[in-house]
Amino acid sequence: MIELKKHKCFVLGPISAELITESIAKHSSKTTIGAHDIFLGQVRRDNVDGKFVQSIDYSAYEEMAENTFHSIRESAFEKFDISCLHIYHSLGIVKAGEICLFVFVSSGHRQQAFDASRWIVEEIKKQVPVFGKEIFDDQTHVWKINT
Repeated sequence: MIELKKHKCFVLGPISAELITESIAKHSSKTTIGAHDIFLGQVRRDNVDGKFVQSIDYSAYEEMAENTFHSIRESAFEKFDISCLHIYHSLGIVKAGEICLFVFVSSGHRQQAFDASRWIVEEIKKQVPVFGKEIFDDQTHVWKINT
């Protein structure tokens, strides 16, 4: 496997528009990049048994999750012809309408970026030990089941 520098993937609370904007801006000087693909996961105001989701409280086995994020990154660089990859996931309370997952993939051409981004998001959902407790308007809660 490729040995990549580890970076912290978790951020406290929602992922800010500023973080997303800064990530994009930092890549404008990298002239070998021809495409970026960005996935933004947003908390939905789902109706669950007549109650509406107000927010999700994300928790994780942080060390294990960070190692799994890193492993997914390494695999993505081996599997796809990409030049850059950033993953950020929220911990703590994220309200409906706010961003909880940010995946940013760069490559020389669009198809590699598209393919890698989709694969990475699916691997995150399958592998990373992140848990979401849906909090409803009446303050009751239930553990979210990923689909």
